[in-house]
Amino acid sequence: MTEPASKPVLNLHSILDCSRGNGPGLRSVIWFQGCTLGCPGCFNPDTHADQPRISLGADDLVTRLLGLGEAVQGVSLTGGEPFEQPEGLYALVSALRNRTELSLLIFSGHSRGEILRMPLGEEILLRTDVLIAGRYLQRRHLGRRLLGSSNQKIHLLSGRYSLRDFDTLPELEVQIDGRGGVVITGVAPAELEPEAG
Repeated sequence: MTEPASKPVLNLHSILDCSRGNGPGLRSVIWFQGCTLGCPGCFNPDTHADQPRISLGADDLVTRLLGLGEAVQGVSLTGGEPFEQPEGLYALVSALRNRTELSLLIFSGHSRGEILRMPLGEEILLRTDVLIAGRYLQRRHLGRRLLGSSNQKIHLLSGRYSLRDFDTLPELEVQIDGRGGVVITGVAPAELEPEAG
């Protein structure tokens, strides 16, 4: 009898149980650890290093999300770069689809065309409601509708949302956690961007 293939373990940067600044409705946000794109001016540079941080299996993560009950309506996956962990990302989006009714939004620095050419890319997008895709270009900073720069695109992959659902999202969200730490999420509006110097 052969041993079953081991389930992939996700390398995550952090998890925020509830947010209004990362997609329509109240959502959980999961930051992946590791990104090789290196976009200058990225809002999340601490997520770039490919070092172990939070190791969690997809089923364990979905169990945690289910524990939130009806407090959240969706999950946003960001980073880092989620598609640099294709097996883990596929396991997570499959478990979310099989075990929950939560909507799924993924941020990626890759274009939709690039993702479709990646291993498991098409299968992942088939299970995704919204893809926000494209490299962050600092010279084209936008900072609204979850678009960091004006070249990025919102791809509605299911009928769950319309572009109007992104019009009233906060540009930036600041939360104080239980230990007094500050969590800043969303996309920095242009007036908060540091000047190059």
